[in-house]
Amino acid sequence: MQKEILSILENDSRTTIPQLALMLNADENEVAAAVKKLEDEKIILGYRTLVNWEKTDKSWIKAYIELKITPQRGEGFDKIAERIYKYPQVKSLTLMSGAYDLLLEVEDKTLQDVARFVSEKLAQMDSVVSTATHFVLKTYKKENVLFENQEEDMREVITL
Repeated sequence: MQKEILSILENDSRTTIPQLALMLNADENEVAAAVKKLEDEKIILGYRTLVNWEKTDKSWIKAYIELKITPQRGEGFDKIAERIYKYPQVKSLTLMSGAYDLLLEVEDKTLQDVARFVSEKLAQMDSVVSTATHFVLKTYKKENVLFENQEEDMREVITL
């Protein structure tokens, strides 16, 4: 039942315990206990609302920053990641394989604020070898949700 609960809540976190119970053909108390256990075990970490900020008057800049770093002896990537994720501008931080080591999602008020964060905070760290900053221009899809109503292509398909 846990996997089913997680799948449903991942798709719509507003699903209530009675709705879950009905969908799973299970007792409400049993479902409530299962959800509480998932929360207690830190499998469910929180409930979020996905917002299209482009349709509001919020004027923040979002950027993705790639970092190449030298891992610390005996601490690996964890110690530098811990220093980085404490900054309020950092919305997410992920260890990656490939051309760079860490991927940060950063938000700040202006392009200059993001640039200042990179040059004064990130680039100054001893472990940081290089940075690459990519500014978000528009979001089309996030967490499997389309941000714009994509009009259906009504053109006729031509086959030979």
